[in-house]
Amino acid sequence: MIEQGLILLGAGIYGVLATTHLIYTFFSNKFDARDPRVTEAMKGSSPVLTRRLNLWSAWVGFNGSHSLGGMLFSAVYLLLGIGHMDLLRSSPSFLILAIVTSLAYLALGLRYWFRTPILGIAIATVCFLTAAARMFG
Repeated sequence: MIEQGLILLGAGIYGVLATTHLIYTFFSNKFDARDPRVTEAMKGSSPVLTRRLNLWSAWVGFNGSHSLGGMLFSAVYLLLGIGHMDLLRSSPSFLILAIVTSLAYLALGLRYWFRTPILGIAIATVCFLTAAARMFG
């Protein structure tokens, strides 16, 4: 039962972080540049890849899709943890995937993000690692 709680806690942390990120992206100014000239420059410039969008639209879209990815990750492991612990126990690859994904998010966080998501992701990673160690160690 402890393993299930750890998986649910880890997945729940991702759900909270990703949902908060989605809300901040579309319903707040939290990801706006502090200098309004930067936002205007982003709206007036396109990436080399295509002129069909501006950098501001790309920024918002990347943040939105990043949120959705975290929400999906959370939902999958919440569903597995709630109703399919037998699958997690019989197929370690599912828990290994959660650990690898969480470590990848942690590496990105350490390189590019700020303290709050790094702390949440670190706790979630420890939850997944501890659950795996208890189940398979």
